[in-house]
Amino acid sequence: MAKLNDYTHFDGRHYVTGFLTNALAAQGIQAPHTGKPYTEALLMGVNGGISAGYFTFHYEGHDPQVELLTYYPFNDDLVAVYDRLAIPTDVRQTANVTKATANIVSALVRGVPAIVWADIYSLGHMDEMPYGDFHMATPILVFEHDNGQVAIADRSRVPLRISASTLEAAQSVIKKFKHRVMTVGAPDADRLPLAVREGIQATIDIFTKPPHFAPQAAGNFGFAGMQRWAAELGDERTKTGWAKRSPTGSAFYNVLKTSYRSLELSLTGGGGARGVFADFLDEAAVVLNKPALREVGATYRTNAALWRGLAEAHLPAGVDLFAETRCLMEDSYALFIDQGLASLEARKGMNERLKVLHIASMSEFPLDEAGARALRHELQARVLALHDAEQIALNGLEEAMRAS
Repeated sequence: MAKLNDYTHFDGRHYVTGFLTNALAAQGIQAPHTGKPYTEALLMGVNGGISAGYFTFHYEGHDPQVELLTYYPFNDDLVAVYDRLAIPTDVRQTANVTKATANIVSALVRGVPAIVWADIYSLGHMDEMPYGDFHMATPILVFEHDNGQVAIADRSRVPLRISASTLEAAQSVIKKFKHRVMTVGAPDADRLPLAVREGIQATIDIFTKPPHFAPQAAGNFGFAGMQRWAAELGDERTKTGWAKRSPTGSAFYNVLKTSYRSLELSLTGGGGARGVFADFLDEAAVVLNKPALREVGATYRTNAALWRGLAEAHLPAGVDLFAETRCLMEDSYALFIDQGLASLEARKGMNERLKVLHIASMSEFPLDEAGARALRHELQARVLALHDAEQIALNGLEEAMRAS
């Protein structure tokens, strides 16, 4: 048996930063400015903070969908936060399952959490399957490996216990991450002020410059991305506009549903992740001795309410189909967070009901053409207003950073 005794760290929520939050806390590593574990908000801000990304997808055989990125995009290895905080990492990868298991066990025996990359759809605690052959490998934390069973921390507030064979299979789905195991050490506390500055600058840059990691997608990010989003909502003539791509029926229903999910239920804390970013700015104000950052944080908390209002406007409570859809999605999300695998059957039932509603939307869509147009125009107005509010907040952020 290999386990971390009395493991209690389940504060990490987002797949980008949650595992790292838990891994550092499990080792008793404390932030220099608080004397407490590094918060997910701080790690999120150091990694790049927030963004605004707008993407549309239409897979063959499926209705179109929209993905809206509110967390700063990260590459597969989360390099920024490691580099900025000089976090020591030990990465071991092998094609041999036995060796991979030995790497996990070895870490646990040393009293260190084992971070592994696994396809979230193959782990068994999700209540739905991906589109087609799409899979997604994310880092999760293993804190126990015993007699063919493993215990993991993965975004839920409770441990998730699955079979070792299930974990092995999930680790094998995507070749790039196959049986990758990583351990991390303590950040360099002396690097924290610079790391905070660099994280804030990354937020500013993602809104105002082509992204360095994908310059070809400049029109999808930041203020340019928000302008494109608003333009496509109002476009009734070309095939890229929502009116042509998803006029009514299940196509429109699915873009509304996926927009709501990515804005409010993608484990970003809701509100476009602006509340989490505001928490980061509160800490940054202390680390950098810049009290003005707290005032900027208050502005982002106000913007969080605007993001939440935009999300809710996609599924208006006054329309039965939309109201039930939103309720089912929110309840399923809350059950996973609070109960983990214990809620799996209930969440599967909710997902089956969502499938029924999706089918119903094909022939019984509650909005006629005029109603759909009115909803698109309302969403467009909200996006444009949010664009202006985000510009004010970013201007304040830049001014606070320039202040002595």
